[in-house]
Amino acid sequence: MNSNPYEILGVARDASDADIKKAYHKLVMKYHPDRNPGDKSAEDKFKEVNNAFDILKDPQKRAAYDRFGNAAFAGGNGASAGAGGNPFGAGGFDFNMGGGAGMEDILREAMRGFGFGDFGGGGASASRGAANRRGRDLLDEVVIDLKDAYFGKTHTVKFSSNATCEKCHGYGTADGKPAPSCPKCGGSGYVRTQQGFFAMEAPCPECHGIGHKIEKKCDACDGVGAVHKSRTLEVKIPAGVEDGARLRLAGQGEAGTNGGPAGDFYLDVRVRPDKRFQRVGSDLIMHMDIAFTTLALGGEIDVNTIDDKTLAVKVPAGTQVGERLRVRGHGMPGRRAGSYGDMYIEIGIQIPTKLTDKQKKLLAEFAETKPGKKGWF
Repeated sequence: MNSNPYEILGVARDASDADIKKAYHKLVMKYHPDRNPGDKSAEDKFKEVNNAFDILKDPQKRAAYDRFGNAAFAGGNGASAGAGGNPFGAGGFDFNMGGGAGMEDILREAMRGFGFGDFGGGGASASRGAANRRGRDLLDEVVIDLKDAYFGKTHTVKFSSNATCEKCHGYGTADGKPAPSCPKCGGSGYVRTQQGFFAMEAPCPECHGIGHKIEKKCDACDGVGAVHKSRTLEVKIPAGVEDGARLRLAGQGEAGTNGGPAGDFYLDVRVRPDKRFQRVGSDLIMHMDIAFTTLALGGEIDVNTIDDKTLAVKVPAGTQVGERLRVRGHGMPGRRAGSYGDMYIEIGIQIPTKLTDKQKKLLAEFAETKPGKKGWF
């Protein structure tokens, strides 16, 4: 039987309270015994839905499940927790990029889950409890044109996430101060029992692993310390940004718990291929077909740059197809402030398709002439 309350209700892990209630009422109506008389599977599903809602409707139970999975409600030691004997619970660990635990924390949680004490010594008092957990990092992506990458731009991101409750400063208390430690676990979020040679730890049944008990909840966030709301961020994309770059806005991710620091916000930048320019590092390469007379005799051509300037570029006499003319300083902004790459014009040739009789005659006479000892090339 599925033991993940989010999957049972069919909602995302960051679903709002309203979304959770809506999903719950829909499923309750569907699987209610009065609507499915004699259907054992519907009855089981009805109980499953109610159990899931019982966890997610309570902010503290939901926070405990998000951190410990089903082990938070197992009672006793964590080895019996989770569906199918999984000591991490159905929720498992949160491997969101940069958010939450490091490798030491992951190993510590694993040891607890299997029923062992805190790895590395020190017991519960040495562990980092749930009281000060860092918020999750958030990730978004934007696709821009090469011209935007040249000039840089400000990108507006609109999204919904948990943000620190301004009224209680993220502590979930009515007075906006840290909640007192849970008297049963001393604020660690765990209780320890001795079984023979082994010291067993499990989430505290009194505070569900949170580490504190709020006597009077903040009426703005109902004791959660965070509110789910729409947010807008202005992200400055720097000039010269490369395809695949990742920009970081420190502290702009989801709110932490019990006054813990917020996560970070990351923006991945993708740059569309351009019709005129190929980018190689900070250099730009463009292809340009030029009249064969200009290539043979030399001359000037007008070239439009990526920043909408028109340059007069000299073409040396005898320039060959496939050669590149270099225009310094008209490429992309470089990594050093004020530096720019170069622009290269890759030479192609224009073959006239409509010639006058006089032009045909001149070309025929040219073809009949013999080159000198060194040849035309």
